[in-house]
Amino acid sequence: MSATAVVRNAQDLLDDAGLHGAFLVRNLDTGAEIGFDTETPYPAASLVKVPLAVAVLERVARGELDPAAPVDVLPGRITTPGPTGLSRFRHPARIAVDDLLYLSIAASDGVASDALFDLTPPAAVAAELQRLRVDGIAVRHRFGELADTPAERLGSDDVHLAHSLAIGAVTPGQGHPVAQLDVTRANAGSARAFVDLLHALWRPSTILPTTADRVRALMGDNLHRQRLAPDFTSDASRWSSKTGTLLHLRHEVGVVDHADGQSYAVAALTASRVPAAAQPGSEATMAQVARSLHDYLRTGTLPWWG
Repeated sequence: MSATAVVRNAQDLLDDAGLHGAFLVRNLDTGAEIGFDTETPYPAASLVKVPLAVAVLERVARGELDPAAPVDVLPGRITTPGPTGLSRFRHPARIAVDDLLYLSIAASDGVASDALFDLTPPAAVAAELQRLRVDGIAVRHRFGELADTPAERLGSDDVHLAHSLAIGAVTPGQGHPVAQLDVTRANAGSARAFVDLLHALWRPSTILPTTADRVRALMGDNLHRQRLAPDFTSDASRWSSKTGTLLHLRHEVGVVDHADGQSYAVAALTASRVPAAAQPGSEATMAQVARSLHDYLRTGTLPWWG
C-alpha cells in the first residue's frame, strides 16, 4: 500500500468516527515522516503545558527559579467532571515548584499549571520558545480560562448543547465565538509544531539536556492513558505523552521509544462533530489512526485492521 493510500485510509477511519484532525508521525533519527493536515493550527488545550514546563525548567537551569521553593496554591474548587489534582482541592496547599511540574504534566492539573504561570507568565513562555527557536506554538493565556466555557455555564445536564455550539460555530478560518476555540486568541499549535517540540526534547537541540531529561520523565509518568497509550505501550516500547481535551477537541502528542533504539514522535490533534462529552470510540479511533501511520513508517506495512 502506498503512503497516499495509508493517509486516505486514516482519514476515512476518522470520518467514520465523526472526527477530523491533523496527524504526524516522525522517525526522530532519520527525519522520515507521514501525516496529513500537519500545518493546520488547533487550539492546544492542555498540550501547552509541555512548553510551559520547558520554559520553567530552562529558568531553573539558569538559577532564576528554585525547584524546591514552596508555592502557596489556592484550591480550584471545580466540581464539574474532568479536571484533576489541585483543581478539585477544597483547601489551600503548599507545593514545591518541581512538584507543581509533576502535577501539571502527569496529572494535567490546571491549577498547578496556573501556579507555574504565576512564576512564568504566558508572554514569558512564548519568549522562551522564541529564544529556543521552537516555532509554531502560540502561548497566550492561563489555564483558568479553560474552565470558563459554555460547558461550565450550562452545567452537566446540558453538556451536549455546549458541544453543539463548539462544533457548529467554528468559521472556515478556524475562528470561533468561544475564545478558547479560536486559534487567533487561544493557545494553539499545529501537529508539525508539536512534533518539532518533541524532536527537540528527545534529540540534542537548543533545549538544555537537564530540561529535556526532566520533561521526558514527566511525560513518561502521564496518568492519562486512555487515548493513544493502549496502541503504543508494550513490554518492548515506552510511550511518553501529553493529552489535551477541550469540549469537542481531543489531542495527544508523544514519543514511542522502541527497545531496538528507534523512536517516533506522534501528534494527533482532532475535533469531533458528535455533541457528546464521553466518546471512547473516538479515542480508540485516534489510536488506530496514529498506530497505522507509525507502523507504515516503521515497517512499510499496516496492522491487520488496516
